[in-house]
Amino acid sequence: MNVHKFVLPEIIFGNYTLSQIGDCCLRLGASNVLIVSDEGIAEAGWLDKVVENCKEAGLKYTTFTDITINPKDYEVEKGREIYLENHCDAVIGVGGGSTIDAAKAIALLSTNEGHIRDYEGVDKIKHPLPPQIMVPTTAGSGSEVSQFSIILNSEERKKMTIISKSLIPDIAIVDPETLVTKSTQLTISTGIDVLTHGIESYISLAATPLTDVHAKNAISLVGQYLRSSVASKYNKEAKTHMAMASLQAGIAFSNAILGAVHAMSHAVGGRYPVLHGDINSILLPHVMEFNLLANPEKFADIAYLLGLKDPNISKMEAGKIAIKLVNELIEDIGAPQKLSELEVKDSEITEMSYTALHDACMLTNPRDVTIDNIEQLFRKAW
Repeated sequence: MNVHKFVLPEIIFGNYTLSQIGDCCLRLGASNVLIVSDEGIAEAGWLDKVVENCKEAGLKYTTFTDITINPKDYEVEKGREIYLENHCDAVIGVGGGSTIDAAKAIALLSTNEGHIRDYEGVDKIKHPLPPQIMVPTTAGSGSEVSQFSIILNSEERKKMTIISKSLIPDIAIVDPETLVTKSTQLTISTGIDVLTHGIESYISLAATPLTDVHAKNAISLVGQYLRSSVASKYNKEAKTHMAMASLQAGIAFSNAILGAVHAMSHAVGGRYPVLHGDINSILLPHVMEFNLLANPEKFADIAYLLGLKDPNISKMEAGKIAIKLVNELIEDIGAPQKLSELEVKDSEITEMSYTALHDACMLTNPRDVTIDNIEQLFRKAW
């Protein structure tokens, strides 16, 4: 009999649920919170709303906004200093995947000694973390419900994957209203990240019936609503459905892990300050083509989830159509299609391939991968 493990936080989903953040802190016994965010979220006004809500709840608070794209080890360690100096007892993360990953890593270091690099890998955390409440402001990373934190080792120019049940936030507040301030470029990039999470967790070697239902719904929602979400930041229906897609894809990959797209994307993101979803949009069709052989049945499912109607074709043919439909979506929304567009250097491909081969996400890729396979995929995508 198979054993399935499935973990997730308390989830509060819906418009204007951001206003519940103060009460959530009180329910977790917090009295003095560190609010981790970034300058973009501050400019959009969401940080002020969180601060106002914390004040109304009678909470003491400190803000920390020095988080950048692909959060760095030294940013996390600075956040820990601020947490300890101000005697905080809980962490709130407000922002995209970079901010939430950083907030989780700060929570980790607030109760565990050493450097963040000491915790790379699986289950290295020894002491319980303080209460964590995460508020995503993009329909993208799913970090608000995941047991992952991805932090850049700035010396080695390598993204570190930290995996632990301790990193799962206590409460995730998903408010689709926060999506209306996102740029078109960020909507495109994070939307493709959601699709990649859905597809990779669905075909993962660690997928289960519990993860499949969330992965499939996420794929279907992206197919239906990403185009209209990109077309208009004021399309509330599209934003709500993309927020749900992101949430469900996050639940799926937190439990099923991911695959070669993310392993390779982490390798590129460790060296170049580019959006994670942009790298995924370039790599996803090539990796799907490589992985098709491993599970044509699930690739056929992906095609039907993305709109294929013909039930009379073979699984392999339907799987090929899934790749075609993903390519069409990427083209329609104007997502990047070549690594050279991101100014990735051809001369770094071999080194990035070695980094990708040893990424934790590669372990659950459905097809066996060699260093030569990765190099070939990178060169196709370049």
